[in-house]
Amino acid sequence: AWVSSLSMGMVFFCSPIVSIFTDLFGCRKVAVIGAAVGLVGLLSSSFVSTIEPLYFTYGILFACGCSFAYQPSLVILGQYFKKRLGLVNGIVTAGSSLFTVSLPFLLRVLIDSVDLFNTLRILCILMFVLFLAGFTYKPLVPSTKDKEGGKKGKSRLPPEKKICNFSVFKVLSYRIWAFGIPTALFGYFVPYVHLMNHVKERFGGSVPEEVLLLCIGITSGVGRLIFGRVADYIPGAKKIYLQVASFFFIGLMSMMIPRCHVFGALIAVCLFMGLFDGCFICIMAPIAFELVGAQDVSQAIGFLLGLMSVPMTVGPPIAGLLRDKLGTYDVAFYLAGVPPLIGGAILCSIPWVHERQKLKERAKPVDGETTEKMLENESTLVLDATEKPVKELDSGF
Repeated sequence: AWVSSLSMGMVFFCSPIVSIFTDLFGCRKVAVIGAAVGLVGLLSSSFVSTIEPLYFTYGILFACGCSFAYQPSLVILGQYFKKRLGLVNGIVTAGSSLFTVSLPFLLRVLIDSVDLFNTLRILCILMFVLFLAGFTYKPLVPSTKDKEGGKKGKSRLPPEKKICNFSVFKVLSYRIWAFGIPTALFGYFVPYVHLMNHVKERFGGSVPEEVLLLCIGITSGVGRLIFGRVADYIPGAKKIYLQVASFFFIGLMSMMIPRCHVFGALIAVCLFMGLFDGCFICIMAPIAFELVGAQDVSQAIGFLLGLMSVPMTVGPPIAGLLRDKLGTYDVAFYLAGVPPLIGGAILCSIPWVHERQKLKERAKPVDGETTEKMLENESTLVLDATEKPVKELDSGF
């Protein structure tokens, strides 16, 4: 359990570092090297005979490689697609839902037939495909290192301020977003981690609990396609309202889980939960592009994913502790629905804040003169130009 927990944590902990490397060296190099590192980590894990080395080979090496391969896949889309960025993100992220549905069944068959170690070696084929796919990331926006090298006539690293681009936190709407999302995620993943144990405690072994994961995976893929397309019709930062709706419904569905005393009702809850989970995931990148722009989006996503790692790691263990103290998951699920509601309420202010930022930027001084002063100067010039011919006519008479 610690190996898989460490692996998930490292994927998100590495995200700020990945964003820096993406800005420095571009999406293609980072994605290819990340897939190669992940391939080495997964392959070496298949030759390990004890648990201790897996902390490094799978928990760190493989996870870091996956992190370096994942984030450029979101950043590169914004360079190719503008008008239908939401739909494109929906299609790309729907692939993970497809594997969420199919891979558990495939892994069970493989492990039963060829054992765990050979299963890991077979999975290396998928990592090799990811390695080859990274070469297709032809960037349209040059990396920071390329820009600096072009200016100086040689390749050199840019200044430290450009490497760690903390200027994204100067954008108020982004700061609110980067605070609201982690707040919501304190309870967001609790159902995904503890739902199976809750079903076993309430219904025993008489129900197929795997069906719930299947329902979540299918509707999550559908949600990514639907809401990705819907996001393209919503202008600017108002796309954030889709995330507000997703947090509201996921929080509500989490609170409904203890109230489901019939397995069919629990299936309905999971269908809605998966649908709005897909909504939340597919529009993260389009919102980041709206808030900070294409040049800073890589580190904006990286910092956000890094901040997300804390609640994702802390939330489920707290829910497990509550279950141990109270003997039931009911209170844990009720409380897990509260943070998404609070996080969604925080995000509601972003469109208004973003519009005010745009108005302030338009009114900023240009070359030491405010817009109002420039208009006054223009009107003065117009008056002078009209008065001058009149004076010349007067002097002529």
